[in-house]
Amino acid sequence: MSDHYFSQSPQSNSSPKIWQYRLRGKNLTFESDDGVFSKNEVDYGTRFLIEHFEEPSISGPFLDFGCGYGPIGIAVAKSFQQRNVVMTDINERAVELARKNAQHNKVENVEFAVSDRLDNVNGHSFAAIMTNPPIRAGKQTVHRMFEESYEVLQEKGLLWVVIQKKQGAPSAMKKLNELFGNVKVVDRSKGYYLLKMMK
Repeated sequence: MSDHYFSQSPQSNSSPKIWQYRLRGKNLTFESDDGVFSKNEVDYGTRFLIEHFEEPSISGPFLDFGCGYGPIGIAVAKSFQQRNVVMTDINERAVELARKNAQHNKVENVEFAVSDRLDNVNGHSFAAIMTNPPIRAGKQTVHRMFEESYEVLQEKGLLWVVIQKKQGAPSAMKKLNELFGNVKVVDRSKGYYLLKMMK
């Protein structure tokens, strides 16, 4: 199998790099590497979600579903320090980088899990879930992520999804409407849709 950012154990040689990025008004330091999504910068879709994310009205932890090297979860955890943020990804290298990036940015209200979807995330229900889903993993995987998100959201919990129109936004919105019945397009930019649903 070829090596993708959604591979569990990337075989590509490690070639880490460290850089800084400003998110939600804070300067953050990120370490990234080969074998993870968007190695060289925080990609546009991820930034779009981070900057628009709003705290839900209910109490409880957040989930960064498919966290990669951690920009969404870390930026949000830094902004909402009274919330715990669970960060999960199938990619072992990505989760280790996310752990390092939490340390780089002195973010302590986070926990991590290497997990195929939510198989290893037990005993949690979430007030908010954020995801920039792994489109290249295929529609079936992405739609299953939506189903699992619905299952672990609290009542009145929010799911935030960023997705490109050309990479399946219409079918994603159809699936999300089947699950939630209330898909809201928060904003659109450069072909990206930012979607918000309440359970």
